[in-house]
Amino acid sequence: MQAIILYIVLFIIWIYVLTVFKRKKLEFFYFLAGSIGTFLFAFTLLRNIMTEIMTTMTCFLTGLLGNALGIFKAYTAHSILFIENADGPISLYVDFECGGVIEILVFFSLVWFFAVYTVKEKLTISFLGALWIIAANIIRLFSICLIINHFGNESYYVAHTIVGRLIFYALSIILYFYVFTRAQIRKQRVGEFGYDSEVSK
Repeated sequence: MQAIILYIVLFIIWIYVLTVFKRKKLEFFYFLAGSIGTFLFAFTLLRNIMTEIMTTMTCFLTGLLGNALGIFKAYTAHSILFIENADGPISLYVDFECGGVIEILVFFSLVWFFAVYTVKEKLTISFLGALWIIAANIIRLFSICLIINHFGNESYYVAHTIVGRLIFYALSIILYFYVFTRAQIRKQRVGEFGYDSEVSK
């Protein structure tokens, strides 16, 4: 009960802070406080249910590729990818960190306080961005399993810690560039000059 009360109080304070930043036209602080607050509140409320959904779905979809190519099998009920190789079988557990929950919530939080887009655009971008992150995570896990299948159990550390993360980060950078950096540049105005396809007059 005390935790719920504390949560409500913090939420009210957060909303008040946002209204202050909005009234004062402090757009950067509004974006910063809004994004961080949205992530923290959403993470607190949705972490458990999203983790269960995302780990199960990610394991299932990754397993479709593995089963089709005969590289590994997925046991969706336990969120486990079972990889066979010359060194003997090894299992990869798809847990909270592998589910993409944090990445999706961070992306949503940033998009909804990014002033460049309209509400309709934010809805579309949030949906497509979530699909991109899920796909990137599946590619990452598939790459890890593929490397282990070909190079044996000793390649697990390199596959999981280095190669897998580099693949996921590279795909995430592409997403963030098109959603945030490129969009900001295209809609930026300096005097009468714009970065859109047409020069404003």
